[in-house]
Amino acid sequence: MAETLPAARHGGQSTLVYARSTGVGIAPAAGAGMIGGVLRQETIVPAPWWGRVLVWLCLPLAGAALLWGVLRLIEWLPIGGPFTLLRRLPSPWDLVAALAIGAVIGLILAALADAESLTVRITPLEVVLTRPGRRRVVPRGDVAVAFPDRDQLVLLGRTGRELGREPCHLSRSRLSEAFRAHGIAWAEQDPYLQAYRRWVPGLLPPDAEALLTARQKALRSGDDEDVRELREELGRLGYVLRDEKKRQYWRQVS
Repeated sequence: MAETLPAARHGGQSTLVYARSTGVGIAPAAGAGMIGGVLRQETIVPAPWWGRVLVWLCLPLAGAALLWGVLRLIEWLPIGGPFTLLRRLPSPWDLVAALAIGAVIGLILAALADAESLTVRITPLEVVLTRPGRRRVVPRGDVAVAFPDRDQLVLLGRTGRELGREPCHLSRSRLSEAFRAHGIAWAEQDPYLQAYRRWVPGLLPPDAEALLTARQKALRSGDDEDVRELREELGRLGYVLRDEKKRQYWRQVS
């Protein structure tokens, strides 16, 4: 029996939000968005606005405070390198430069953190995963199950193929409610976890081997964008990947 909560306003439009429902399973596409006979028009699980504000405020302030502390330390400790330049500046410009450099470092860190601010929108037609600079749209009928994989949200299709994977720090309970309200199963871990095998060179066809070799290099060098692109290339060949401590594990789907 579902409990329908009141409609909420979102961007000037009426949006139905969370509902509680018993029973979990992979629902057929025809039943998408139906809970207890009530149509879920749209469910949105947003990144908390206050969290993003705190990131943009606190990290620059923390960076500035850290450099201010370093500036005080170099008066007493023999710290060389770029800090020598700060020591040579006349007062108060040494302080101004330290605060400015620290704030810039904080802003860079804030931008990196904000890039992982995910918003999940689910409608009867599609699942949309949005974060700054990136938007992935997956047809609702293609999604069989969603689950958290450490700090990522993963969507799988009905044959086990990976349809989406994005960094995610949203509440798992809110995500579980949202997906189940639209007839999409929620799992607490990868339902195919036991099917993965560790990649050892020479086991797979040459095209897959070439991509996995390139991806291994990207993992070691920390090239996240290359790691993502090569994962998607392998997905098109029918391989789903997991990473554990810079080691690659794979399974094959039809």
